[in-house]
Amino acid sequence: MKILVVDDEPTILETVERKLRREGYSVFTAGSAEEAMRLYRLVKPDLLLLDVMLPQRSGMELAQAIRRESQVPIIFMTAKSAEEDRLQGLELGDDYVTKPFSLAELAARVKSVLRRFTGEIPNELIETGNLKIDPKSHEAWLDEKEIQLSPKEYALLHFMAKNRGQVFAREALLDRVWGQDAFVSARTVDVHVRWIRERIEEDPSNPTRLVTVRGVGYKFVG
Repeated sequence: MKILVVDDEPTILETVERKLRREGYSVFTAGSAEEAMRLYRLVKPDLLLLDVMLPQRSGMELAQAIRRESQVPIIFMTAKSAEEDRLQGLELGDDYVTKPFSLAELAARVKSVLRRFTGEIPNELIETGNLKIDPKSHEAWLDEKEIQLSPKEYALLHFMAKNRGQVFAREALLDRVWGQDAFVSARTVDVHVRWIRERIEEDPSNPTRLVTVRGVGYKFVG
């Protein structure tokens, strides 16, 4: 599988590239957002390792541009560790590692994210009231208008709607949607649920679709 590594520090590029090649991946590297976008369109990688603090154009801006073209999985690499930075990284991407990190940890996260993205995608359209969710296109519509969802918001909404009526604890949702090896907390689920409610609920403060089951977790009511 092909991985594009983007970082403006040559030492990091070299060490990460060497480690991932030993793991059996085809690795491409870029030191700027402009070079990364050119390689991304040329190579069509299966995963991006993306530094947040790039010169001239940030990694977050680059990720937003890529998201307009593709749902390719993204793991952010950054020196920032504040919760808001972490949540922003998980909103645009699929995992988040804070520098300095061990190469073994990074390789494990790459493997975990790729494993989550290489399974079969069910093709059936989910319709519940005025809400439609299409697994083939990774799109959702409310009243025939497309809802703007991040990849993880879509994955959580699709999973809950596909299993409507079932109650899932936060830990179970982390396992099913983020993966067993994801380094995120239960609060991440709460935040994503809130964001989804703002898009699909008539009154997000009093949800009727994605509801809370007190003391347990969440369920989708079709």
